Amino acid sequence: MSGSSLYARDSAVNAGLQKLRFFPQEVVRGQGCHVYDPGGRCYLDLSASWGAASLGYAHPDFVARVHEALLGQAGASMLSSAVSPATALAEKLLGITPGCEDRRVWLGHSGSDANEAVARALPVATGRHRVISFSGAYHGGTQGSMAVSAHPVQTHAARDGGLVAVPYPDSYRPFEGDPTGAALLAHIEALLAGDCPGDEVSAFFIEPIQSDGGLLIPPPGFLKRLGEICARYGILTVCDEVKVGLGRTGKLHAFQFEDWTPDVTVFGKGLGGGLPLSAAVGPSALLDCATAFAMQTTHGNPISASAGLAVLDIIERDGLAENAATTGAKLLSALREKLAGNPAVGDIRGRGLVLGIELVGEDKAPAPALTRAAVYRAWELGVVAYYVGAGSNVIELTPPLILTEAQAEEGAAILAEAIADACAGRVDEALTAPFAGW
Repeated sequence: MSGSSLYARDSAVNAGLQKLRFFPQEVVRGQGCHVYDPGGRCYLDLSASWGAASLGYAHPDFVARVHEALLGQAGASMLSSAVSPATALAEKLLGITPGCEDRRVWLGHSGSDANEAVARALPVATGRHRVISFSGAYHGGTQGSMAVSAHPVQTHAARDGGLVAVPYPDSYRPFEGDPTGAALLAHIEALLAGDCPGDEVSAFFIEPIQSDGGLLIPPPGFLKRLGEICARYGILTVCDEVKVGLGRTGKLHAFQFEDWTPDVTVFGKGLGGGLPLSAAVGPSALLDCATAFAMQTTHGNPISASAGLAVLDIIERDGLAENAATTGAKLLSALREKLAGNPAVGDIRGRGLVLGIELVGEDKAPAPALTRAAVYRAWELGVVAYYVGAGSNVIELTPPLILTEAQAEEGAAILAEAIADACAGRVDEALTAPFAGW
């Protein structure tokens, strides 16, 4: 790279505090499921900017809706005004999200601020000062959202004094050897009856698929049974659908795979289609418990709210949840076929268009160096994918919901080649060393 490259310029001016880099990716434009570098090279983006670009890039109908909102900008904030697009978005979210009868919507900029708003309101609304979440949970990057998370990358963050973290159900490494999740549920019940009294717990923060913790999918019925346990103690269930919701799993909401409805649902990333937008939908007793409590000046701004309305309308109109189901099944099948027999591939799992490839060494030990090399090589070959997990060893795929079956086949073939090259030592460690990733 020359000293005047886009990546070098970025390194000279943009703060490292906000970077999570895996290779020297440069982007000057995007179209559909592809991004382009300054030289015009095209990359198939199987990350969709961590799922934020739910409709891909430069979707014409999305662009038109945002442009229209800009031309007749309805203010800049809902802080001190009732704003038409923000109100319409809240009405739409209430209409598509199941829950109790008397609910409200809180609008923000990211999943982080939405989870923080809920976490801060909980003790005020309930009088309870304990919270439970899962080990490996990543509910955001603000102080309040990190306080109720338990991801190892956030060891620098101050945790909520009343936080208790329990293992997430992991079929590849099951708790006490029980893949059904029953032993883990018994462990949770014992906590609530003992060291973490249930009547002191305000909420259980739940990811219906634990994404940054390693793309873990709970066994059938687990969330329903967990919800029943929480209900017995009056504990609110907060479902973090920030990365995996709004069509990505093949259903509109990831929790719909179980006969369970959370008390609070949190949205972010793909809700804005690439623009900053988040939402929490929950009981008015929680979200109306105070005013001037969790606010930022441009919350509910008409441009982002209009973007959210466009995203929801296009997902419904174009059957993108259904496309995620069929194309995701094709991608999962292609990955399993092309990676079959590779001993470094411990597990391939997913639901719809959220999938994970776990790379391991002996005895299922995480293989972070191999994973780092594999995603770097995939980028060299023309595919953008990142890795996640407590062991930094799970390649995460969250492509745009418009991904085609042909693109799924192409992506699977390139990823298989990249993993094979990494396993064969054909990736120069000097190239990957500057990119710490997770």
